[in-house]
Amino acid sequence: MNHGGGAAVDQELVTVAIPARNEEATIGPLLDSVLAQTHTELQVVVVDGVSDDRTRTIVEEYCAADPRVELVDNPDRVIPIAMNLALEAARGRFLVRVDAHSRIPVDYVERLVSHLRTGRWGGVGGRKDARGRTSAGRAIAAVMGSRFAQGNSVYHYGTTEQVVDHIPFGAYPVDLLRQLDGWTETQLVNEDYELDYRIRSTGAELLFDPEVTIDWDCRQSVPELFRQYLRYGRGKVQTLLRHPESAGLRHLAAPVMVASVATGVALLPWRRTRRLGLLAVGPYACVVACGTASTVKRVAGGDRLWVAPAFVALHMGWGLGFWAEAIEHLPARRP
Repeated sequence: MNHGGGAAVDQELVTVAIPARNEEATIGPLLDSVLAQTHTELQVVVVDGVSDDRTRTIVEEYCAADPRVELVDNPDRVIPIAMNLALEAARGRFLVRVDAHSRIPVDYVERLVSHLRTGRWGGVGGRKDARGRTSAGRAIAAVMGSRFAQGNSVYHYGTTEQVVDHIPFGAYPVDLLRQLDGWTETQLVNEDYELDYRIRSTGAELLFDPEVTIDWDCRQSVPELFRQYLRYGRGKVQTLLRHPESAGLRHLAAPVMVASVATGVALLPWRRTRRLGLLAVGPYACVVACGTASTVKRVAGGDRLWVAPAFVALHMGWGLGFWAEAIEHLPARRP
């Protein structure tokens, strides 16, 4: 599909793109936070992936009350397709992606646009602050803000403005997105990183500004977190197959840890190899122990019991998803 066209661009208008499906609990408060922005010249495009709850009805009510809100259908239920539909509908000079289960401060759009108007940046993003609503969710939120969980993913914990390789819920010039033909629609996961890589390949830079923050509802149980990062691991392999030169140490850390732990566990039952097994498992056990020790102080009471399991679910989910996707592609790579 060609996304190089689209609506005519209004130089003052900013398009806020919100992909959504079954977000009846959060879509109203999110739209309230978007419509309350200090930058008022907005086109708010909600792309609904055939929700079977009240999401669509709620958005229609906002459309009737405020002409800035528009509803677009996404029968494919795929996020990169949703983003390309928003890009086709965009009339603004800049496009800001916002997740349906998040909230943004009143100056969010204004801060992002102030950077983009300089013409220096290919994209701008801020810090993604996870929020938990359950005991496990609060522990997961704390873990997601840890370097032991996210490595050098600065947008989870950064405090200084800097050039980065990836931004969450990025803001971009619409013309640049259309020149790149938008999001890759077959990249079902990790589509945001893949887009950012193509932007950087043009020579443009991405800016992380910690003064720009977004409150984002993380997964609220450890099994949900594991399944999320299982998908993320698979998506990273899809990106590396397209752009192998984009691989970084943080992308390979979890797969290496999973391989080491699996090897160690296999060796532990045998007396002759038990020491080697402990040596293989030991480094990862130290990572979890250090991460847990540095994170439990940020949560209270019974929430602390979920910190170590959350670290393991995040690391193992990513690593196992990576290996599962890589193994599936092995036959295709054989001569």
